[in-house]
Amino acid sequence: MKAAIHPAYDEVRVHCACGNTFMTRSTHKGDINVEICSACHPFFTGKQKLVDTAGRVERFRRKYAKSDAGKAEAAKAEAAKVEAAKVEAAKN
Repeated sequence: MKAAIHPAYDEVRVHCACGNTFMTRSTHKGDINVEICSACHPFFTGKQKLVDTAGRVERFRRKYAKSDAGKAEAAKAEAAKVEAAKVEAAKN
């Protein structure tokens, strides 16, 4: 590494709104204040729940069920055409 071109990488204290404090290293000067950390975030604490707000998931499934059904029918029709072509080729 070249000398004198890299920023100082010092220890800083991180303060969370929940009261948790820990030390880390950063190029940031001074303490860091955060609103949420791994000690209070629902994902990391296991308290996170997936909530289907206002039926969004069901609405999504209904919306794309029509296009999935259309694709399935098109695939069946294509398979039937291929099979008919094979039978016709076998006759000749």
